[in-house]
Amino acid sequence: MSSTNNDEAKVADMCCASCGIAEVDEIKQLKKCDDCDLVRYCSDKCQEDHRPNHEAMCKERATDLRQEILFRQPESTHLGDCPICFLPLSLDPNKFVSYYCCSKVICHGCTAANMMRQKKEAVFKISRGNQPTKKKRIEANDPMALRDKGRTHYFDGDYERAFEYCSKAAELGDMEAHCYLYMMYEAGLGVEKDKGKETYHLEEAAIGGHPRARHSLGCNEVGLAFQEDSDSILNRGVKHWIIAAKLGDDDSIVRLKEGFKDGFVSKEEFASALRGHQAAVDATKSPQREEAEKLSTVEDDKLRFGKLLSCSIDYAYCQPHSSNFERFESRRQVQIEPTGGICSTSPVLCRFDLFVLPIQAQMLFASALLPALE
Repeated sequence: MSSTNNDEAKVADMCCASCGIAEVDEIKQLKKCDDCDLVRYCSDKCQEDHRPNHEAMCKERATDLRQEILFRQPESTHLGDCPICFLPLSLDPNKFVSYYCCSKVICHGCTAANMMRQKKEAVFKISRGNQPTKKKRIEANDPMALRDKGRTHYFDGDYERAFEYCSKAAELGDMEAHCYLYMMYEAGLGVEKDKGKETYHLEEAAIGGHPRARHSLGCNEVGLAFQEDSDSILNRGVKHWIIAAKLGDDDSIVRLKEGFKDGFVSKEEFASALRGHQAAVDATKSPQREEAEKLSTVEDDKLRFGKLLSCSIDYAYCQPHSSNFERFESRRQVQIEPTGGICSTSPVLCRFDLFVLPIQAQMLFASALLPALE
């Protein structure tokens, strides 16, 4: 009986669901329904005529497909791999550098290795001559540049412009842009509050491998589950946390640990999440990155300054203004004040309370401070 049903399904798949015409090699090609992928049509007219009979089944199947995609474990995070060493990038934003001239994200291990090579070869040049500016990248519809421009407008309170740029970036596949759209729809910033669109953008970011978006989905589901006393919704929330944990998200591990103590996360689920989390963290490690981490945590007394350091810098352009590298000429003025007058600077990273210097400034400071590290 089952074989008969399978044969009938195969025959139906080869025929138009409306008029019944069969697909014959190159003569007549049928196209699948875009939403459900279950039936085929020979023309747009047949698809429109068959819509009343197919609509209910199509919506149900489309929902099932969406859930399959939503709860599929992503192969990597939204950050992907470093294009130089091909290892997964860490979720810690202090362990990679974003280059807006080429829209590449480089791990701090490769950055440090290159700086050490330059120092060894006595080469330390920074040329911004013909490299494209962020404005040019925006004009070229670069998603990373569009999202960063939208983020700038977001924090400046210009939510309409932020929505415009983030929408373009999201359409081009930027997961961070989806997160900003989620926040705007949630709070009604620049747009009307819309629960459906809010959830959609959060889910899109999670599907794209954004661990924080996935973690937020889990928190939303678990909170709703306790309100409605629903085990099915609770299980969905736990699944989100497990997926996020296996991407390396620390907060999801904490939530799962609490859930295990409270009894709604099983021992097997917690153990699986722990193993996946450790594997994700280990995958981001390398000797070069470990060496870079050592350089970025040099004892403060080697790099202690008696006064606060002031810099004038720009996100997109940074040019040496004087030989002591204490000032930079730029279009945007930003005051940097390290905690307690201590600048924990290294060839890899410049750590400040409220701001992380762009890579050009990091390299300039590194060239001045390399003797202090020896």
